[in-house]
Amino acid sequence: MTKQPACRLYLITPPVIPDLDRFAATLTEALEAGDVAVVQLRLKNCLDADILAAAQILGPLAQSHGAAFLLNDRPDLAKACQADGVHVGQEDASYAEARRIMGPKAIVGVTCHDSRHLAMEAGDAGADYVAFGAFYPTSTKEAKSRALPEILQWWREITVVPSVAIGGITPENAAPLVQAGADFLAVSSGVWAHPGGAGAGVRAMNEAIRSASR
Repeated sequence: MTKQPACRLYLITPPVIPDLDRFAATLTEALEAGDVAVVQLRLKNCLDADILAAAQILGPLAQSHGAAFLLNDRPDLAKACQADGVHVGQEDASYAEARRIMGPKAIVGVTCHDSRHLAMEAGDAGADYVAFGAFYPTSTKEAKSRALPEILQWWREITVVPSVAIGGITPENAAPLVQAGADFLAVSSGVWAHPGGAGAGVRAMNEAIRSASR
Protein backbone atom coordinates (compact mmCIF):
# COMPACT_ATOMS: atom_id res chain seq x y z
CA MET A 1 0.00 0.00 0.00
CA THR A 2 1.63 3.24 -1.14
CA LYS A 3 1.77 5.97 1.45
CA GLN A 4 -0.59 8.79 0.49
CA PRO A 5 0.00 12.48 1.29
CA ALA A 6 -3.42 12.80 2.92
CA CYS A 7 -5.62 10.62 5.09
CA ARG A 8 -8.04 8.39 3.18
CA LEU A 9 -11.08 6.26 3.93
CA TYR A 10 -10.78 2.50 4.54
CA LEU A 11 -14.18 0.79 4.55
CA ILE A 12 -14.86 -2.39 6.51
CA THR A 13 -17.97 -4.37 5.67
CA PRO A 14 -20.50 -5.30 8.34
CA PRO A 15 -19.71 -8.64 10.03
CA VAL A 16 -22.99 -10.07 8.74
CA ILE A 17 -24.40 -9.52 5.24
CA PRO A 18 -27.84 -11.15 5.08
CA ASP A 19 -28.60 -10.06 1.51
CA LEU A 20 -25.53 -9.97 -0.70
CA ASP A 21 -27.22 -8.37 -3.71
CA ARG A 22 -28.67 -5.61 -1.58
CA PHE A 23 -25.33 -4.96 0.09
CA ALA A 24 -23.60 -4.85 -3.31
CA ALA A 25 -25.95 -2.02 -4.23
CA THR A 26 -25.18 -0.28 -0.93
CA LEU A 27 -21.45 -0.67 -1.50
CA THR A 28 -21.81 0.75 -4.99
CA GLU A 29 -23.58 3.78 -3.52
CA ALA A 30 -20.74 4.22 -1.03
CA LEU A 31 -17.99 3.86 -3.64
CA GLU A 32 -19.62 6.33 -6.00
CA ALA A 33 -20.07 8.93 -3.26
CA GLY A 34 -16.41 9.83 -2.74
CA ASP A 35 -12.84 8.68 -2.17
CA VAL A 36 -12.52 5.16 -0.77
CA ALA A 37 -9.02 3.69 -0.72
CA VAL A 38 -9.75 0.21 0.62
CA VAL A 39 -12.67 -2.15 1.10
CA GLN A 40 -12.08 -4.92 3.61
CA LEU A 41 -14.46 -7.88 3.64
CA ARG A 42 -14.90 -8.82 7.28
CA LEU A 43 -17.47 -11.59 7.73
CA LYS A 44 -17.71 -13.46 11.00
CA ASN A 45 -19.16 -16.90 11.75
CA CYS A 46 -19.51 -17.68 8.04
CA LEU A 47 -18.68 -20.71 5.98
CA ASP A 48 -15.65 -20.38 3.73
CA ALA A 49 -17.95 -20.82 0.73
CA ASP A 50 -20.05 -17.85 1.84
CA ILE A 51 -16.97 -15.66 2.25
CA LEU A 52 -15.73 -16.61 -1.20
CA ALA A 53 -19.16 -16.00 -2.71
CA ALA A 54 -19.24 -12.52 -1.19
CA ALA A 55 -15.68 -11.83 -2.32
CA GLN A 56 -16.47 -12.82 -5.90
CA ILE A 57 -19.15 -10.12 -6.04
CA LEU A 58 -17.73 -7.39 -3.81
CA GLY A 59 -14.08 -7.68 -4.84
CA PRO A 60 -14.48 -6.74 -8.50
CA LEU A 61 -16.95 -4.06 -7.48
CA ALA A 62 -14.44 -2.42 -5.16
CA GLN A 63 -11.58 -2.76 -7.64
CA SER A 64 -13.62 -1.30 -10.49
CA HIS A 65 -14.03 1.85 -8.38
CA GLY A 66 -10.29 2.12 -7.69
CA ALA A 67 -10.34 0.66 -4.17
CA ALA A 68 -8.06 -2.13 -3.00
CA PHE A 69 -10.00 -5.21 -1.90
CA LEU A 70 -8.78 -7.01 1.23
CA LEU A 71 -10.03 -9.96 3.25
CA ASN A 72 -9.91 -10.07 7.01
CA ASP A 73 -8.09 -12.88 8.82
CA ARG A 74 -7.82 -15.41 6.00
CA PRO A 75 -4.85 -15.22 3.63
CA ASP A 76 -5.81 -18.59 2.14
CA LEU A 77 -9.21 -17.28 1.06
CA ALA A 78 -7.74 -13.95 0.01
CA LYS A 79 -5.37 -15.80 -2.31
CA ALA A 80 -8.17 -18.00 -3.63
CA CYS A 81 -10.41 -15.07 -4.57
CA GLN A 82 -7.55 -12.96 -5.97
CA ALA A 83 -8.00 -10.19 -3.41
CA ASP A 84 -5.45 -7.38 -3.38
CA GLY A 85 -4.41 -8.36 0.10
CA VAL A 86 -5.29 -9.47 3.61
CA HIS A 87 -5.53 -7.96 7.07
CA VAL A 88 -4.39 -10.16 9.94
CA GLY A 89 -4.88 -9.72 13.66
CA GLN A 90 -2.58 -10.85 16.43
CA GLU A 91 -4.62 -14.03 16.86
CA ASP A 92 -4.86 -14.82 13.15
CA ALA A 93 -2.20 -16.02 10.73
CA SER A 94 1.18 -14.43 11.37
CA TYR A 95 2.51 -11.75 9.06
CA ALA A 96 5.13 -14.19 7.77
CA GLU A 97 2.51 -16.83 6.99
CA ALA A 98 0.22 -14.29 5.32
CA ARG A 99 3.09 -13.01 3.18
CA ARG A 100 4.12 -16.53 2.21
CA ILE A 101 0.60 -17.32 1.05
CA MET A 102 -0.18 -14.00 -0.61
CA GLY A 103 3.16 -13.38 -2.28
CA PRO A 104 5.46 -10.35 -2.40
CA LYS A 105 3.15 -7.96 -4.27
CA ALA A 106 0.01 -8.33 -2.14
CA ILE A 107 -1.01 -5.94 0.63
CA VAL A 108 -0.58 -7.39 4.11
CA GLY A 109 -1.73 -5.26 7.03
CA VAL A 110 -1.36 -6.10 10.71
CA THR A 111 -3.42 -5.21 13.78
CA CYS A 112 -1.18 -3.75 16.49
CA HIS A 113 -3.82 -2.60 19.01
CA ASP A 114 -2.20 0.11 21.16
CA SER A 115 1.26 -1.50 21.14
CA ARG A 116 4.32 0.33 19.87
CA HIS A 117 6.27 -2.90 20.20
CA LEU A 118 3.88 -4.85 17.96
CA ALA A 119 3.91 -2.02 15.42
CA MET A 120 7.70 -1.97 15.31
CA GLU A 121 7.79 -5.74 14.84
CA ALA A 122 5.23 -5.59 12.02
CA GLY A 123 6.94 -2.68 10.30
CA ASP A 124 10.35 -4.33 10.51
CA ALA A 125 8.91 -7.56 9.12
CA GLY A 126 7.60 -5.75 6.06
CA ALA A 127 3.92 -5.07 6.76
CA ASP A 128 2.33 -2.71 4.25
CA TYR A 129 0.47 -0.95 7.05
CA VAL A 130 -0.14 -1.22 10.77
CA ALA A 131 -3.55 -0.71 12.38
CA PHE A 132 -3.95 0.95 15.76
CA GLY A 133 -7.09 1.01 17.88
CA ALA A 134 -9.68 1.02 19.14
CA PHE A 135 -9.67 4.80 19.48
CA TYR A 136 -13.34 5.07 20.42
CA PRO A 137 -15.98 2.68 21.76
CA THR A 138 -17.32 0.44 19.02
CA SER A 139 -20.22 -1.94 18.67
CA THR A 140 -18.75 -3.69 15.62
CA LYS A 141 -16.42 -5.89 17.67
CA GLU A 142 -15.19 -6.19 21.23
CA ALA A 143 -12.10 -4.01 21.42
CA LYS A 144 -9.09 -5.59 23.10
CA SER A 145 -7.41 -2.24 23.70
CA ARG A 146 -7.93 1.50 23.69
CA ALA A 147 -5.44 3.63 21.79
CA LEU A 148 -4.70 7.34 22.03
CA PRO A 149 -4.04 9.62 19.04
CA GLU A 150 -0.47 10.17 20.23
CA ILE A 151 0.51 6.73 18.95
CA LEU A 152 -0.33 7.86 15.40
CA GLN A 153 1.87 10.92 15.75
CA TRP A 154 4.72 8.82 17.15
CA TRP A 155 4.42 6.33 14.30
CA ARG A 156 4.43 9.00 11.61
CA GLU A 157 7.57 10.55 13.11
CA ILE A 158 9.62 7.34 13.03
CA THR A 159 8.57 5.53 9.85
CA VAL A 160 7.05 5.78 6.38
CA VAL A 161 4.91 2.65 6.89
CA PRO A 162 1.29 3.82 6.72
CA SER A 163 -0.99 3.66 9.75
CA VAL A 164 -4.68 2.80 9.91
CA ALA A 165 -6.80 4.11 12.77
CA ILE A 166 -9.75 1.92 13.73
CA GLY A 167 -12.51 1.73 16.28
CA GLY A 168 -15.75 3.69 16.54
CA ILE A 169 -14.68 6.38 14.06
CA THR A 170 -17.39 8.73 12.80
CA PRO A 171 -17.41 12.08 10.98
CA GLU A 172 -17.85 13.76 14.36
CA ASN A 173 -14.76 12.28 16.05
CA ALA A 174 -12.38 11.75 13.12
CA ALA A 175 -10.50 15.06 13.31
CA PRO A 176 -8.03 14.23 16.15
CA LEU A 177 -6.95 11.07 14.34
CA VAL A 178 -6.39 12.85 11.03
CA GLN A 179 -4.48 15.63 12.76
CA ALA A 180 -2.36 13.09 14.68
CA GLY A 181 -1.19 11.59 11.40
CA ALA A 182 -3.39 8.61 10.50
CA ASP A 183 -2.94 7.66 6.87
CA PHE A 184 -6.25 5.81 6.74
CA LEU A 185 -9.42 5.81 8.83
CA ALA A 186 -11.05 2.38 9.03
CA VAL A 187 -14.80 2.84 9.28
CA SER A 188 -17.70 0.41 9.39
CA SER A 189 -20.91 1.50 11.13
CA GLY A 190 -19.91 5.15 10.72
CA VAL A 191 -20.80 4.65 7.04
CA TRP A 192 -23.24 1.72 6.94
CA ALA A 193 -25.38 3.03 9.82
CA HIS A 194 -25.27 6.68 8.74
CA PRO A 195 -28.81 8.11 8.93
CA GLY A 196 -28.55 9.46 5.40
CA GLY A 197 -27.36 6.15 3.95
CA ALA A 198 -23.97 4.79 2.94
CA GLY A 199 -23.32 7.43 0.29
CA ALA A 200 -23.99 10.21 2.76
CA GLY A 201 -21.71 8.43 5.23
CA VAL A 202 -18.82 8.39 2.77
CA ARG A 203 -19.36 12.04 1.86
CA ALA A 204 -19.46 13.00 5.55
CA MET A 205 -16.29 11.05 6.32
CA ASN A 206 -14.41 12.59 3.40
CA GLU A 207 -15.53 16.06 4.38
CA ALA A 208 -14.37 15.42 7.95
CA ILE A 209 -10.99 14.29 6.64
CA ARG A 210 -10.66 17.34 4.39
CA SER A 211 -11.64 19.72 7.16
CA ALA A 212 -9.18 18.19 9.61
CA SER A 213 -6.40 18.26 7.00
CA ARG A 214 -6.60 22.01 6.38
